[in-house]
Amino acid sequence: MSGSPKYSTVSVASAYARREAQRRAQREAERRNRQEQRARERAELAARRARERAARRERAQADVERRQREAADRRVAEREAHASRVREEQAAADYRRLDEVNDLLVRVRTAAPAAELVAIEERLIQLRGEARGGEPLGGAVEELRGRLVLLSSRGNAPQPDAGYDTVLARLEQQLAAIGPDGARHDPEGRRACTELLDQLRAAAGSGAETRFAALLGTVEHALTRHAGTARRHADQERLREAEERRRSEEHVAARMAAEVAAEEAAEAAKAAEAEETAVHERRAAALVEAADRLGVVRGSAEAVAGEARELADPDLAARVERALHTVTGALGAQAAEDALEAVGALERLLPEAEARLDELQLAFTRRSDLAEALQDAMCGEGFTFTEGSEQGAAFVLRFERPSGARYETTVATEADGTPVLVYHVEGEPDVTLHPAAEGAVCDRTEDLLERVHEAMGERDGFLPGELTWQGKPPRGQAGPLPGAGRGRRG
Repeated sequence: MSGSPKYSTVSVASAYARREAQRRAQREAERRNRQEQRARERAELAARRARERAARRERAQADVERRQREAADRRVAEREAHASRVREEQAAADYRRLDEVNDLLVRVRTAAPAAELVAIEERLIQLRGEARGGEPLGGAVEELRGRLVLLSSRGNAPQPDAGYDTVLARLEQQLAAIGPDGARHDPEGRRACTELLDQLRAAAGSGAETRFAALLGTVEHALTRHAGTARRHADQERLREAEERRRSEEHVAARMAAEVAAEEAAEAAKAAEAEETAVHERRAAALVEAADRLGVVRGSAEAVAGEARELADPDLAARVERALHTVTGALGAQAAEDALEAVGALERLLPEAEARLDELQLAFTRRSDLAEALQDAMCGEGFTFTEGSEQGAAFVLRFERPSGARYETTVATEADGTPVLVYHVEGEPDVTLHPAAEGAVCDRTEDLLERVHEAMGERDGFLPGELTWQGKPPRGQAGPLPGAGRGRRG
């Protein structure tokens, strides 16, 4: 179209401003409701995840405690089994020693005082009871044996007036008192004692008193030495048995310690595995959390991006789409920390984007209302509306007068939000162009558009300002034109 574009900035009347403030407040309330709803959804999802984590921790802790109880029960059972075996072996050994003492008691019964025998018998009965109860007898058996040996020695000491048979009987009884352990521990001594007793028996008779007396000392010495040797070997055997039991116990203790160490190592390995599992679980939980939080905001973010494009703010749409893509990309790559950080950024961006979208929507509504008011006012002045379209953040309306003149009006918004009307006129006879120094005049067209503007202010709450154009003679000192520098549409 020919002719210089004509401009008019538009303000709004108080009534329209109040309506717009109500719309803004309503949209702010709706925005807060959406934000609160998303916060509730996030809280519900977080609570559900917390319950699931707590249940998993409880199950894991119960499993650990069960394994610990089973391991402790195994160790206790093994210790008890070992202690039972040791007690059984000790009881069997004590029973054998008590049987030997009883045999010795039977052999010395006729040679010992009755009162001492009764005391020894009572003590023997008592020790048998203790052995049946599982109590270790320790040195009590040997103490009782020593008492019997002492009684036997006192009873076997040959008297000066005793006969050969009595002396021999007492010596044989003394040999028997040494017991079968003597033959086992000191077979050479037992053989020597037996041979010497045979020689002493052969020397018992009339006329052999001297030889009998000489051999008697030898036999007594041999018996004493045999008893001491047997006792020493028996003591050594008991020491060996005690040492073997100690070693056995140490072996069992070492084995149990090794088992405990193995169990501890297994537990440590399980703990390391559990820690690794926990790391994977935390990572999985973070991914689930990020996915949950994305699920809460994804629909809103996609809607904001779509509306931003519809309302001609591609930069806002691109920001939201980039933030959304960053989250989905991190989730796809299983990058838990990146996903959480990205979804947090999207959550922070969304309220800002929604607030910006509300302002865009309010500006769109204002432009729509202004375009509708302009159309009504133009038609009221005899114009015919021929075409309207939306071009980015502006509406373009086309009108025609009965004279054939054509008017193209762009309803736009300045950077500060101020509405502006831009007219391109073609076919009016008063549109004459002169050299720039002389300026241009279009009095009749200006009057017509001012009447349109007055009608808009009277009926629709919009208050267009002074109509101006490039080269218009100033009523005062001309200032910069609104929208100066806009490209010409035509």
